[in-house]
Amino acid sequence: MTAEVHVCQHCDEPITDPDDAVLVSQEAGNSGPGWNVWAHSAHVGQLEMHPVAVRVMARILLARIFPRGG
Repeated sequence: MTAEVHVCQHCDEPITDPDDAVLVSQEAGNSGPGWNVWAHSAHVGQLEMHPVAVRVMARILLARIFPRGG
């Protein structure tokens, strides 16, 4: 059995040390299962947040702060 090679989302370099690989997200596939997105542990803080996820979280927070109805 071969080991899965992970590629860092930030630097596009292979992650050779399995203990250095951090799962940062999962991408959905259109016609089947998606795939995992990995990064070096040192690069996790340098990745940009997904813009759709940021908008969704902002709407949830605003709805909690300013509830409609009552």
